[in-house]
Amino acid sequence: MSKNAGRSLRTIARQAKQRMKENFWENYRAEQREKIELARQNGVNTQEAERFFAMEMERKIRGEEVIDPFYERVKALLLSEGEVSDAIGRLTDYDLYETLSYTEKQRYTLEISEKYLRALERFKREYAFLYANKNCG
Repeated sequence: MSKNAGRSLRTIARQAKQRMKENFWENYRAEQREKIELARQNGVNTQEAERFFAMEMERKIRGEEVIDPFYERVKALLLSEGEVSDAIGRLTDYDLYETLSYTEKQRYTLEISEKYLRALERFKREYAFLYANKNCG
């Protein structure tokens, strides 16, 4: 229950009942089969695709679709220009950067770099499943 803190058992049950009434699970299974077939046709490992789509649906049901502004900036950059050599510079908040000491600037740059690498890895995973399927479907 700790993952659903703030949501009462009654609310969770009501949402589950609504999903059943709307044939949510049947529609979900059909949609998943389509997505996985498209992934297979695009050369993506189907087991990885199944896990990815299941995790995506689980987050959606739990209401955990939290927008990460940094990831959204990275995704926009990658979709518009691909991987660029000056990505860290483009993602740096220079108003903040100018207020930092030398040591803090180094730490900030390292943090941006680490966040960028995680976001790039996430984007590549998502792109393999989501964007490839959208372009083929």
